[in-house]
Amino acid sequence: MVRIFDGHNDTVHRLMEYRPDGIDFLARSATGHLDLPQAIEGGLVGGLFAMFVRPEHAPEDDLTVTETSYEVRLADPLDPAYARRKTAEQLAAMRALETRAAGRVRIVTSASEIEDATREGTFAVVLHMEGAEAIDAELRQLEVLYEAGLRSLGLVWSRPNAFGHGVPFAWPRSPDTGPGLTSSGKALVAACNRLGIMIDVSHLNERGFWDVASLSKAPLVATHSGAHAICASTRNLTDRQLDAIRDADGIVGVNFSVCDVRPDARLDADTPLDLLVRHFEYLVDRLGIGRVAIGSDFDGAVIPQAIRDASGLPHLVAALRSRGFDDAAIRMIAVENWMRVFRLSWQD
Repeated sequence: MVRIFDGHNDTVHRLMEYRPDGIDFLARSATGHLDLPQAIEGGLVGGLFAMFVRPEHAPEDDLTVTETSYEVRLADPLDPAYARRKTAEQLAAMRALETRAAGRVRIVTSASEIEDATREGTFAVVLHMEGAEAIDAELRQLEVLYEAGLRSLGLVWSRPNAFGHGVPFAWPRSPDTGPGLTSSGKALVAACNRLGIMIDVSHLNERGFWDVASLSKAPLVATHSGAHAICASTRNLTDRQLDAIRDADGIVGVNFSVCDVRPDARLDADTPLDLLVRHFEYLVDRLGIGRVAIGSDFDGAVIPQAIRDASGLPHLVAALRSRGFDDAAIRMIAVENWMRVFRLSWQD
């Protein structure tokens, strides 16, 4: 079976260590996309687990849909104190899961630790933060989070914060939706480079993307995105952005979210795998085989029913094979490309 490392999931929110009605990650669940039995069945050896703070008060009537477009109203900024509290709870939940797993799940902080865990049959967890709201403008909290194991950071989710501006969820729309990074955001990029924290440009608007591209000394990384040329979602990357990622020797983890995969952006799980494979093909043609990987967005999106959950990843592998991807190409997409970028980003 092909071993796979995944660039993004939102499973932290489903854990019983985080919420009383959550799932036992170590047992098979009847709902959701990812638990340890599903991962083992699908060949998934690890992934970036996103600590993400949901809005304290969800807005009402935030979705506008027409026959030819959709838009979700941009989420309001978070209260930083609330964000820090919820992030601390999620970090504690991941540590509690690691302890309870007794060797079956391990939080890792280097590419070599991922490889060691894989050899030992241990599921490797990389701590990622989706949106930097829990970090203070002076960046003192960044050092604390790094010491706690944080190795990947999305500067924004799809809302503004002290560091930059995320894109609203919309189609068809350019990702050029607002101003670039703030002065604090630019300082955060430099601090991440210094510490060895990978910077994720997923959810960042286009002007913020170009600020990261001009400032960062590390490869440009989009952990879970797609090709704007195929699906004109704000969450997808334009050809010009893809060229910048190629030139920075970065990577794009292909997002399974059907509304970012389908050219018509419909929220329809009955989405053929051929449409998802089209993104892989397009990105490989634009970036090269060494700069494309998997970034599923498990437990954070509607994904193709043909995959269903992590146990269905072999169906994606088979679909890639059917379109001419050979064993070497699949190994690169499945795991090797992430390891290369981790080593460069983490100074491992």
